[in-house]
Amino acid sequence: MVKIKICGITRLEDGLAAAEAGADLIGLNFYRSSPRFIDPVEARRLADGMRAALGAACPVLVGVFVNEIVGRMSITMEQVGLKFVQLSGDESGEMLRELHGTGYKAIRPRTVQEAVDDAAYFDQHAPTDDRVPSLLLDAHHPALYGGTGEQAGVDIALAVKGLTPRLMLAGGLRPDNVQAILTAVRPWGVDVASGVEVEGQPGIKDHEKMRAFIQAVKMVEW
Repeated sequence: MVKIKICGITRLEDGLAAAEAGADLIGLNFYRSSPRFIDPVEARRLADGMRAALGAACPVLVGVFVNEIVGRMSITMEQVGLKFVQLSGDESGEMLRELHGTGYKAIRPRTVQEAVDDAAYFDQHAPTDDRVPSLLLDAHHPALYGGTGEQAGVDIALAVKGLTPRLMLAGGLRPDNVQAILTAVRPWGVDVASGVEVEGQPGIKDHEKMRAFIQAVKMVEW
């Protein structure tokens, strides 16, 4: 089955609704410039609430960081109780190595060649744990680190898929288009943020949209 990550969760009720609908991973965004930013103290309350309510059925909770130092990420991981992090900025492979298998990289290549180069570079430091992707592909934007609602090209996605064991695809995914993209690329997983939000309210999830998105993904077979 295709893995599903609902990213940018900021409220416990949204996290529980995502889990109930069938999400495999939940992303908590610790990038302060993001409209989906969550403070580590609030993130701990949210994570504790999900773990208490769901127990072993709790989705994998992933911390999303942008250009943060390893020490601060480690502190946040311990504070919130996270096992994995997503590096969504301009981080190096060395930084992934320092995370000892608990981190994976999000890339935003502009071309197929850039995608191939990025995948080859970061895959050598990718986590081996199959609960998380080895690499996440998002759409390129000159000023923003994800959450743009834009899509990466299928040619770029296929090039990256051939170089990494567990590709997670992000960018511009919605309930009405995710099946076509899955059929074209066949990634290990998909990541959605803005595509399942209340219109005009980043970080506030539309529960019906989340259910529709997850149902659409689960209906795809190959």
